[in-house]
Amino acid sequence: MCFERFYESWVDHLHCLIHQLTTAHTRNTNPTQETHLLQLFNSVMTHYTEYYRVKSIVANNNVLSVVSAPWITSLERSLQWIGGWRPTTLFHLIYTESSIHFESRIANILSGHRTGDLGDLTPTQLRRVSELQCEALREENEINEEQAEWQNSVSDMMKTLMQMEPAADTRTDSTDADCSHDGGDFIDGKMRRLVGILERADDLRLRTVRRVVDLLTPQQAVEFLIAAAELQFGVHGWGVNHDHQRGNTNH
Repeated sequence: MCFERFYESWVDHLHCLIHQLTTAHTRNTNPTQETHLLQLFNSVMTHYTEYYRVKSIVANNNVLSVVSAPWITSLERSLQWIGGWRPTTLFHLIYTESSIHFESRIANILSGHRTGDLGDLTPTQLRRVSELQCEALREENEINEEQAEWQNSVSDMMKTLMQMEPAADTRTDSTDADCSHDGGDFIDGKMRRLVGILERADDLRLRTVRRVVDLLTPQQAVEFLIAAAELQFGVHGWGVNHDHQRGNTNH
């Protein structure tokens, strides 16, 4: 499977879904449109779930390619955390969007009118956001430690492979084959561990999105998904411009 082609198609479809979601959100004035909005919301969540399902399949075949992500821009790669976005970024996004909505509707809010958008988060919601942020940060740190252990083990891996290499004057076809087999098994084990780290990071990413939208109202959850996608599209656009300015036209 060519993950690059899948990713391009997936992003194109995400653009389409977010456009539909934004339009439906703007026109949400009756129960029928509200039902349509919910269907689109569920489609976006399913789309994200499908991305991580396919990514896991590809990673089990070629984890280094997935982690290095040659199909994205240089800017996007510089911002990556273990093959994707950092989960705690979502909480910074919520606080930013909440502030923007609050400031744009401050007169209505101060007069007692509930806007129901991300600028109208309740104290209970804000407390829950803070709790989820702490939990996500703790898991991020645990995964960081696991990744650091994996990286430190690379030197041990090289030592082991060197010890497996027989001396030139004692090398035979059979010892070459044995060393190649043993070394391959050893490296395969390291790659499987890296797959596990990547899948743990991806699980935290998807789980964080789900937990955030669960604590929001339907209107707030829609606004959150739109803001998250627009951030992704914006970073990609900046990255494309950056690469083009420097002669990198692969994207």
